[in-house]
Amino acid sequence: MKIKDGYMLRKVAGNSIVVAVGKAALDFNGLITLNSTGVFLWKMLVQGAAEEELLTAILSEYEINEATAKTDIAEFIEKLKGADLLA
Repeated sequence: MKIKDGYMLRKVAGNSIVVAVGKAALDFNGLITLNSTGVFLWKMLVQGAAEEELLTAILSEYEINEATAKTDIAEFIEKLKGADLLA
């Protein structure tokens, strides 16, 4: 999985937000605010990480059980798909 081209993660007033740039800005006219876990996953998805890689990384970075991590990752991915941000 990979984040589509044209979407950038930026820090604005202490918040991490995703904004559309270039041609992507024509189709997407909003902002997405991410918490620290969302930023962590976003950065991995920019590099094209698979869902299993996300799970492994989350489990090593945060104190969370595997079932909760899988659910959280799936929800995050579904939100990105719903916003049409994944290639």
